[in-house]
Amino acid sequence: MASRLKEKYTSEVAPALKSEFKYTSTMQIPKIEKIVLNMGVGEVKDNAKALDNAMRDMGIIAGQKPVATVSRKSIANFKLREGMKIGCKVTLRGERMYQFLDKLISIDLPRVRDFRGISPNSFDGHGNYAMGIKEQLMFPEIDYDKIDKIRGMDIIIVTTAQSDEEAKKLLELMGMPFRK
Repeated sequence: MASRLKEKYTSEVAPALKSEFKYTSTMQIPKIEKIVLNMGVGEVKDNAKALDNAMRDMGIIAGQKPVATVSRKSIANFKLREGMKIGCKVTLRGERMYQFLDKLISIDLPRVRDFRGISPNSFDGHGNYAMGIKEQLMFPEIDYDKIDKIRGMDIIIVTTAQSDEEAKKLLELMGMPFRK
């Protein structure tokens, strides 16, 4: 079963991009490559259970088991040692990626209070988009009673677009609610 968003991409988005940017080959049309969810858990040095709870929440949100991220350097001021687990991340590709993006656009973002759209300025110059979320409660699958602390996370959408303009048009056509 193909997801709604993937069907929308092949039937509407790809032809629209091909005509607008005058691509000669279908392989030039930008597409979404992967979505990376990243959560830094700073309080892990004081509370060892914090990382387990963060990983549980992220696993529920992504529908995939997260990987713990470790520090590369020791920083004495932050009481951080090299090799210490300090966060978690998940890389979504294929079907799960389209399902997550569809859920993000149609359910999760509209639930945010006072939501006026996401910033159109968060592109990195190579066609990738990054956004931050202040709390994991915006996802309906997170049970309010089971969380120990409100944590934010980063969502990075990696595309094959060559420029920010192409990537923005791709995400706009996919339904991303950019601020006007």
